[in-house]
Amino acid sequence: MRFILSYAILYFAYSFYLKRTQQNTTIFTCSPITNTVAKHTETMASLLGYNIITNQNTNELSLNILIDNKPVLRLIEGCNGVSVIILFIAFIIAFKGTTKATILYALAGSLLIYLFNVFRIIILTVAMLKYPNQQELLHQIVFPLFIYGIVFLLWVIWVNRFALKPTKNV
Repeated sequence: MRFILSYAILYFAYSFYLKRTQQNTTIFTCSPITNTVAKHTETMASLLGYNIITNQNTNELSLNILIDNKPVLRLIEGCNGVSVIILFIAFIIAFKGTTKATILYALAGSLLIYLFNVFRIIILTVAMLKYPNQQELLHQIVFPLFIYGIVFLLWVIWVNRFALKPTKNV
């Protein structure tokens, strides 16, 4: 019940945020979170020696990702990692821990998921440029496994190390 309630609250709060910050009429504008992910992707890619730039797509609600001025990918709201972070936090809340541990682990885990997502976008962009015929495999299978694998690992650590164990009534 905690999972469903916390997931619903976080999901609806994020949906409300998106409705207030995205513009999808004649001028398209992605949410500030999606733009921040794009800017962090550019910065981290630059540190790794890649020339990745992003810009607002004028025809839809997405950001174009270019590497060496070649369009490679589109970054949509679903790629910014927030929905994965919401799922992660709802799971942490579902398997109750102390308040302090829950807050700290949710924050640290969310930051880690965010960083791994930025690296996922960089690696996917480079891989799509080098292997354009593998788009379906890379985007639909390999990279979701990457990000959800990190989330699963964090969940296992939470349940085994920080979640309170149920007490048995005799």
